[in-house]
Amino acid sequence: MSDSTPQQLLHLVIGGELTDLAHATFKDLDKVEIVGLYPNYASAYAAWRAKAQQTVDNAHMRYFIVHLHRLLDPSQDAKPAR
Repeated sequence: MSDSTPQQLLHLVIGGELTDLAHATFKDLDKVEIVGLYPNYASAYAAWRAKAQQTVDNAHMRYFIVHLHRLLDPSQDAKPAR
């Protein structure tokens, strides 16, 4: 990637109804919603917040931001040596 190319830090927003509030286990995997794939955390957060606010009346509905860039390249999150 050249210096002029903007860095993409891919994020996935998904959500659905959980079996209980203590665990992130979806009640029905066929009903897990894929909200979208986003090029940065800020846009993923905006999508996550909008979906979370739409389902505020259902305590078992949860949406998550998955940091795909960490799965694709785990070294991206390595802290620089001092």
